[in-house]
Amino acid sequence: MSVPWLNTDEAFPVPSNAFNPDPEVPGLIAISEDISSEQLLRAYGQGIFPWYSDGQPILWWSPNPRMVLKPKNLKISKSLKKDIKNILVDRDWEIKVDENFHETILSCATQSRYGQDGTWITHAIMHAYGSLFEQGYAHSVEIFHQGQRVGGLYCVNIGKMVYGESMFSKSVNASKVALACLCAWCIDQDIEMIDCQQETDHLTSLGGKAIPREEFLAHIKKQCSAKNPEWRFNKNVLSYWLN
Repeated sequence: MSVPWLNTDEAFPVPSNAFNPDPEVPGLIAISEDISSEQLLRAYGQGIFPWYSDGQPILWWSPNPRMVLKPKNLKISKSLKKDIKNILVDRDWEIKVDENFHETILSCATQSRYGQDGTWITHAIMHAYGSLFEQGYAHSVEIFHQGQRVGGLYCVNIGKMVYGESMFSKSVNASKVALACLCAWCIDQDIEMIDCQQETDHLTSLGGKAIPREEFLAHIKKQCSAKNPEWRFNKNVLSYWLN
């Protein structure tokens, strides 16, 4: 069996524990030449996401196990809790939602990361997720200090399922503050799981956990059919972590 090549309007293979077209590349289930917002919506609804580098075709993944973060399990360190307390009382700090999605995804793309050369957030990715944002399915959480954007993240939301994509930080703990905001908002909206895609030590340190793919697929099948929540919150959502 070989990994199927798809046109942008073709259906994805159905992921399952038994489906692994190339055992040498576990989790890779399809390849395409182009990427579109419509294709992304179909993919996320089936537990599939794109991840590739410039010069490669679009590689579509559904790994087993799947890394997820239950919002209530986010680990808040002593230093992060101290920062949260300060942000809540200091007017120089602001949290904004969807203030400038395009600047946020660009900042994520240009964030230097230890041991990583280049970025998977290509121009095609930025365009496709920008279209998702315009349709109300992609969102940004942005951290401002004295009017300057110093951290943030972007994600995808379908129903009561949130798919974390990437974070950036220009000051200590800024990206973690954005994640703490997202998790607190998810708790308030009864969103039980944030998809983190692939298992890493960093995500584990934040409270992430790997679960079987079948468990993940069963969860999103139920949650993606719910109504999308309103994306309206500010820094006061962080007070959850001080209770």
